[in-house]
Amino acid sequence: MMKAKTWVIAKLFDGEPTESNFRLIEEEVPSPKQGEFVCEALYLSVSPYESSSSDKAPLGSALMGHQVSRVTDTKNSEYPVGTLIQCYSGWRSRSLINPKENPEALKLLKVPNLAGKEPSLALGVMGIPGVTAYRGLLEVCEPKAGDTVLVSGAAGAVGSVVGQIAKIKGCKVIGFGGSKEKCDWLKSLGFDHVFNYKEVNLDDALTSAAPNGVDCFFDSVGGEVSCRVLQHMNDLGRVCVSGAMSSYNYGDKQPLMPSPFHACLYKRLKIQGFSVSSCDARFEESRTQIFKWMNEDKVKYKEEVQEGFEKMPKAFLTALKGKVAGKIIVKV
Repeated sequence: MMKAKTWVIAKLFDGEPTESNFRLIEEEVPSPKQGEFVCEALYLSVSPYESSSSDKAPLGSALMGHQVSRVTDTKNSEYPVGTLIQCYSGWRSRSLINPKENPEALKLLKVPNLAGKEPSLALGVMGIPGVTAYRGLLEVCEPKAGDTVLVSGAAGAVGSVVGQIAKIKGCKVIGFGGSKEKCDWLKSLGFDHVFNYKEVNLDDALTSAAPNGVDCFFDSVGGEVSCRVLQHMNDLGRVCVSGAMSSYNYGDKQPLMPSPFHACLYKRLKIQGFSVSSCDARFEESRTQIFKWMNEDKVKYKEEVQEGFEKMPKAFLTALKGKVAGKIIVKV
């Protein structure tokens, strides 16, 4: 019997969570039986969307999220000791896994050969964020060379990859960020126009950067930004909604916003929600292409790595507030 550290919900979320919502406990992890294996976390992901699922979980339940871990004890020949995996086993330092039990919920994958790069990339540009960007942009927005593509939350782990892929496809790319640091980084990635949405009039900025309108909008923010952008969409424009960052902290107290559906109706917009879980069959294909672009220096990435399993709540709150660019990772 082994010990594991686990972060659980100490107090239900009511609006924006604080560190008091989390409690660190110790759990026992049984030795593996036939077909099972034990893995130890190396890197853990914290993402804003976890707030929307965690605020409905019962008290005392483990916080959920993805991690990259190493197999340390096994009775499964497909997962020998030393195998690196990525799985949805939550904020745990050690996990017992049976791949045949609810495999979809585990989202279990082996970490691909990253040619010497850190396996943490399997949680960012080579993981859920990167594949969300790749498949969401190409399958929902369907960008064509010459199109104008606008990305909200552009400095995030998803948005930054969306913008770079749109440039690869020959599009003009506009990005919204929330700080000078983020906007400077987006410019270095090749975005054609970058605006700090906190400092500009959104309508004026879009009229200036996209005088002929916006063809594709990749949205992970929602709220006022999204409502404004829809008014600047071209007829038959395409919108991919991959998140709602602006509402993750509100709980049940959602702000009143003007309805965007007038623009949707008269501009005949194609708007589709997108979840990466809908393209599991093409996950490996997608990250293989992203890795190729990385090696060709066409796709860059940024990781904010925080050391120590005890930093999980702090890192999560940082991600939720959108304080840093790129992907936030906790290294155990």
